Amino acid sequence: MKRRFVFLVLIMGLLLYVSPLSGATHQGVHWGYEGEAGPAHWGDLSPEFRSCKEGKSQSPVDIRNTVKEKLPSIEFHYSNTILNIINNGHTIKVNYSKGSYIIVNGKKYNLLQFHFHRPSENTVKGKHFDMEAHLVHRSDDGELAVVAVFMKEGKENAFIKRVWEHLPEKMGHEEKFNDVVINVSDFLPESRAYYAFEGSLTTPPCTEGVKWFVLKSPVEVSANQIKRFESFYRMNARPTQPLNGRIIKEGY
Repeated sequence: MKRRFVFLVLIMGLLLYVSPLSGATHQGVHWGYEGEAGPAHWGDLSPEFRSCKEGKSQSPVDIRNTVKEKLPSIEFHYSNTILNIINNGHTIKVNYSKGSYIIVNGKKYNLLQFHFHRPSENTVKGKHFDMEAHLVHRSDDGELAVVAVFMKEGKENAFIKRVWEHLPEKMGHEEKFNDVVINVSDFLPESRAYYAFEGSLTTPPCTEGVKWFVLKSPVEVSANQIKRFESFYRMNARPTQPLNGRIIKEGY
């Protein structure tokens, strides 16, 4: 009887244990970018993740065969914010203070946060960029919009340098630097021409109904800046997903 009790305690301990390196979410669902917890299996990990497997408008996508048209401009209204940064087990994320937003076709989307992927998640004619940043916004009625910025190896990026100087080594720990002020406008490319399509979040639960605005012009970051991110996340990019008849618009 005692032996059975000890066995049950060990089993329960194994079920409850989640490695801090696993990339578990606060809900305890283990997902990542490799193996049985990787993108091919996300839809089976939790009922809440079903869209990852069953969704028809998933992101990222390969951008090709675009329809060129005059798209409404993206009006950027980004203010300064103190640096509020977290290494969340999946990426490096910066939470943005209230008051910054974009306006697209008359609709306002408030900036919530931005984060990074290596390599780029979206591709252009099958080509990955070295990295990609996602600026995540939400409107007052709950619609999500992501502005994606491609990043390619080149000269050192002053904005990234400022952020990278404060990368948190400890996973899951959010750090606020009241003396470090940033403005993500400084990170955007000079040209604001973009691709537009309907998509989803690129991480579980892969929620659909997300508007994607992918800026066509990449920004440069140095090889050392890319390597610095790689020291945290060697690869954190979901593979591209089928378009399933979706149209990708290309602004000019």
